[in-house]
Amino acid sequence: MTVTARDDAPAPAGDAGALTVYFDGACPVCSREIAAYRRQPGADACTWVDAAACDPRALGPALDRDAALAVMTVRRGDGTLLRGAAAFAAIWQALPRTRALGRIAAWPPVAAVLEVGYRGFLRLRQLWRPASAAWPAGLDGELRSDHAGETGAVWIYRGALAVARDAALRDFAARHLEAESSHLRTIEAIVPPSRRSRLLPAWRVAGWLTGALPAIAGPRAVYATVAAVERFVDGHYAQQIETIDALLAGDGTAPAEAARLRSLRATLAACRDDEIEHRDEAIAAGAAGGPVARAWAALVGAGSAAAVALARRA
Repeated sequence: MTVTARDDAPAPAGDAGALTVYFDGACPVCSREIAAYRRQPGADACTWVDAAACDPRALGPALDRDAALAVMTVRRGDGTLLRGAAAFAAIWQALPRTRALGRIAAWPPVAAVLEVGYRGFLRLRQLWRPASAAWPAGLDGELRSDHAGETGAVWIYRGALAVARDAALRDFAARHLEAESSHLRTIEAIVPPSRRSRLLPAWRVAGWLTGALPAIAGPRAVYATVAAVERFVDGHYAQQIETIDALLAGDGTAPAEAARLRSLRATLAACRDDEIEHRDEAIAAGAAGGPVARAWAALVGAGSAAAVALARRA
């Protein structure tokens, strides 16, 4: 797709209704769907950006290419990013012919069903979308461990929500579940199914237990668990970013590969920033700090390290 000046133009500031739509032009199904939207009356009020082919600057703040390709994303004029089913609902509401459908799709019970269906589509999309090239210098194993880790993180919060009854803890877990689910979708776009850990069922069970067991003891135990996990994840992502920086500092990296590595670095850095924020929020919320909590945190950290080491290889 040739990206025109209109496609690169930023959405008008301050208008929450003005949309910039980021789509995967390398996916034939996605491209046909977007083409159908763009033929509709009113489509010229939106900005359409092919995230697979555009200049990285066209993606705007807080969005890199990998994240935009991972899942349908739109940006409102006020800068708010919507992803997945919420993005489709926003597009439909922006187009006169589908406005009523968009309002129905935005209704939370319907939106939840659509999100499940869309996640299923993303898995099927791997069958026809070109697979990403392998990463250099062992990064494939690192990214496989990232995918396993984000899978485990999603299930930590699902486990906590299955047990916890404290309102503040449930709000904490629900918000962080949404963030970790977004991370998982982003990593899924980078790590194709053929290169993911074969032990994902075990990581789901381990994650659920890591969230559910401390929830039995109470909110402070869950916060201590989250803080321990996020301390480990912070260091894990930092190590990968250092590896990418070393690759970029070398003389043998082709320009196209360097651009790909920079995009990956931005993705990992954004995930790391979120995890640091989660850690700090857990500590501020009152993470337990007694001898038992410290022993549990050490066990969680050691378990995280062992899981990463295993996920790198299987």
